[in-house]
Amino acid sequence: MNVLLQKLKEVLFAVIPVTIIVLGLNFTVTPLDHHLLVRFLLGAFFIIIGLTIFLFGVDIGITPIGNLMGNSLAQSNKVLIVGLAGLILGFFISIAEPDLHILASQVQAVTTGVLSQAGIVVVVSVGVALLLTLGLFRIVYNFPLNKILTLIYLVILAAGVFSSSGFIAIAFDASGATTGALTVPFMLALAYGVSSLKKNGTASEEDSFGLVGLASSGAILAVIVMSLFFKTGELSGSLELQISQPTSILAPFMDQLPKITGNIILALLPLLLTFLVFQTLSFHLSRRAFRKIMKGLVYTFIGLVLFLTGVNAGFMDVGSMVGYRLALLEQPWLVLLIGFLLGLVVILAEPAVYVLTTQIENVTSGYVKRRIVLFALSLGVGCAVTFSMIRIIIPGVQLWHFLLPGYIISIAISYVVPSLFVGIAFDAGGVASGPMTATFILAFAQGVAEATEGANVLIDGFGVIAMVALTPLIALQVLGLIYKIKSQKVGVHHG
Repeated sequence: MNVLLQKLKEVLFAVIPVTIIVLGLNFTVTPLDHHLLVRFLLGAFFIIIGLTIFLFGVDIGITPIGNLMGNSLAQSNKVLIVGLAGLILGFFISIAEPDLHILASQVQAVTTGVLSQAGIVVVVSVGVALLLTLGLFRIVYNFPLNKILTLIYLVILAAGVFSSSGFIAIAFDASGATTGALTVPFMLALAYGVSSLKKNGTASEEDSFGLVGLASSGAILAVIVMSLFFKTGELSGSLELQISQPTSILAPFMDQLPKITGNIILALLPLLLTFLVFQTLSFHLSRRAFRKIMKGLVYTFIGLVLFLTGVNAGFMDVGSMVGYRLALLEQPWLVLLIGFLLGLVVILAEPAVYVLTTQIENVTSGYVKRRIVLFALSLGVGCAVTFSMIRIIIPGVQLWHFLLPGYIISIAISYVVPSLFVGIAFDAGGVASGPMTATFILAFAQGVAEATEGANVLIDGFGVIAMVALTPLIALQVLGLIYKIKSQKVGVHHG
């Protein structure tokens, strides 16, 4: 019970700021229809209950499975087994990621079916599987993370030159969307399991981060490679904002619930089956431990269903409506300010951020504090949303104007900061863009784009997740530099 209450407290701190901002806007500049507002509050309630149950489930179900699998992979000591398992787990866990389904269905809707939801999910999952495997090999063979990342982003850059701007936005968004509530705890645990069996302690501390960052770059590569085989001109799209929305409050929830339940069952099934196979062949857990993990999976399932129903039925429409009405006021500074505030607080409600920051604190034995990482992330994402709004409002400013220098800077810094922070930063980039960003912020951006003259909803509306995934790379590596300088000063004094 104590653990649950602790989680509830954390979730309340995370969700209440977003709710307060929307309520504040409702009573001031963008009044919302009564039924939309009630749906939003009901959605917030679902999100709070769902997230609490979900995080509890991850702790006792998903994380132990990841750790156990990581351990038994590392013990097998066979390259082939590590490789095969990486491919299979990477593919299944990515297909299981609810955020990816949210993004893919939005892409399908906005491109009116030119890009199908199933197609995007499969292509991205293949990319994630390949790079997750590379990431596991990296841990086993001690390859430096910054060199691998440099290589991958050079390949992405080269391929991106031949790709269209619509695809680039979707590709970078996909990288954020693949690393969400389900994949992150699992990948972090997998990396931790594999690295904890290595002989020297320091390497294992550094190696337990970086896998998520590598896996999410696989998503970018996959979509860009797909775009090279895709012979349609520029993609473009528009968002049908249902101004005449159904006034029913409960209908959207009833509509979403069965769809989401189906998706999550499909998502968790491969993980469950893999676990059962491992349990029979190598884990042989006691009945009690086995029951506990199964219970954890049930909690994860219930929590995710409630959380995603709340987000989809309560938050998304409100997000795009608020963005739309704000942009119609033609006060650009207001759009930028609200964008910044939303970025600051939305990150706190991301389930995966919670899992990552806790693991950072645990792995570094409290040397890198959760609060400080959260603060750096929050600031980074606030800036990301602001830049995205600038991109929508000012014609001619394009996504790559931010992404190119951003990635060049983050790769360059990775050669001077402690390698622990490189791993943490690239993981955090993927983690920052979870279901709350994928829905609320993306919907907000698309609302702003829809109401702004000359903005294209597909090219300008997408790409927000890409920005959100970029800024933590810089913010947390800068934090690493500060730590490095501080520890050198301490060394000088003691010396």
